Amino acid sequence: MNIILLSGGSGKRLWPLSNEVRSKQFIQLFKDEGGNYESMVQRVYRQITAVDADAKVTIATSKSQASAIHNQLGDKVSICVEPCRRDTFPAILLASVYLHDELGVGEDEGVAVCPVDPYVENSYYECVKKLEDAVKQGDVNLTLMGITPTYPSDKYGYIIPEDNGEVSKVKEFKEKPDTETAKKYLAQNALWNAGVFAFRLGYLLEKVHSMVDFTDYRDLYAKYETLTKISFDYAVVEKEASSQVVRYNGEWKDVGTWNMMAEVMADNIKGKAIMDVACENTQIVNELNIPIICMGCKDMVIAASGDGILVSDKERSGYMKPYVEKVSTDAMFAEKSWGTYTVMDVQPGSMTVKVSIRAGEHMTYHSHDYRDEVWTVVAGTGEAVVDGMEQKLRAGDVIMVAAGCKHTIAATTQLELIEVQIGESISVADKKKHELKQ
Repeated sequence: MNIILLSGGSGKRLWPLSNEVRSKQFIQLFKDEGGNYESMVQRVYRQITAVDADAKVTIATSKSQASAIHNQLGDKVSICVEPCRRDTFPAILLASVYLHDELGVGEDEGVAVCPVDPYVENSYYECVKKLEDAVKQGDVNLTLMGITPTYPSDKYGYIIPEDNGEVSKVKEFKEKPDTETAKKYLAQNALWNAGVFAFRLGYLLEKVHSMVDFTDYRDLYAKYETLTKISFDYAVVEKEASSQVVRYNGEWKDVGTWNMMAEVMADNIKGKAIMDVACENTQIVNELNIPIICMGCKDMVIAASGDGILVSDKERSGYMKPYVEKVSTDAMFAEKSWGTYTVMDVQPGSMTVKVSIRAGEHMTYHSHDYRDEVWTVVAGTGEAVVDGMEQKLRAGDVIMVAAGCKHTIAATTQLELIEVQIGESISVADKKKHELKQ
């Protein structure tokens, strides 16, 4: 299988654990078969490869999420990075051209597109494989997955099939309806539109070349910002006369809010927390190194991180976005390709950060114009390079890096540092990358 996973999101619906650089798909609230915590994207990759060990997975994402994907999945997947956010049609277009031009996927091969964040059983990806198998038969141009509805929802678009078969030609598409209209759709054997579809790569390349003027992947990447913001559904799916839908009857949940996440997270408590016997239907996620005690809480979700603390009725948690926008601050935690970065304290003229670098990983060779840095090694071993000079690192070592100095750190074993940034202007934008000459 060739699978494009769409990984987007602004990071507001699962605040304070999600933010601009850590969207919901990177929060580790599930558990794998060995009992270890895993995120949505790790779970999805594990399920895909369980169904097809040879599946080739490419994640279409923004620059801000690329480091988290590398941190959680390493080199197991390809990443197609959007230069800017332009909705699903440009993202799928760019990823499809990337598959052809950069990865060498042939025009006759099938490609399936899926969102990265549903909570599903393995049977969902078995159904995705059916979509690609249908593409190879060549009877239609697009094959979609339709979710068998469990109630007349007003949150999803609908696919109206021509009949009630497992595979049916598509009659028409419907926008998100009100509840009464949704009931009428269900009477027509309607299916929820899950945003999952498959096509022959050559079909899409031919179609997009007729819609967008570009020569190859590099040219399209350079022109990406000029592309119209439009969904793939509007641009392609709803205009395609030759399409069919495969019915999926298994478990499918859109975990876009804390209310839904609470239903599927592995444990009722993650982190330092205690609930008394009077608590009912309540979940706690605590990323802070201080305890939370809940007494008599019913139907609630409590989430705490360096970005803030949420205490909410589960039903009301779905309406938090406008309130989060009023208090949003710079992200206090970020996953990097080499490890993690946690802000511990911010003061006028300084910021203190805990840096964890995985064994065998290293930062880029870079410099800052407006701040000095002081590194204190807490645990582990590694090597620092400052303006070309190498120095071995071990617990207790302190290194000072003046503004303008080029520097990097490489971890031999898991390396834990405390980094103090000092300067009148401390910003993530104050960073210049350099080539490290060996």
